[in-house]
Amino acid sequence: MKLHVTLDQRAYATLERHAKQARKPCTRVAREILLEGLAQRDAAARRKKLATDYRAGRADARALLNDLEAPQLELLDDEGGR
Repeated sequence: MKLHVTLDQRAYATLERHAKQARKPCTRVAREILLEGLAQRDAAARRKKLATDYRAGRADARALLNDLEAPQLELLDDEGGR
């Protein structure tokens, strides 16, 4: 599927700079940036839903939050022991 996008001069220059640094075509870099942005929006929506569920008192939300926080806490413990 194709998507046609019009960029202003400043946005295109920024895209072109990133493409040159990555040594990739502008279209590939634009696709990568778009996919990264969509993934970030999906992740933000999941975090927002989790926060809403947690505030509403859903029992499984606390368990999920604990599962998500555990690796971060382990990483902090590892860094603190150095």
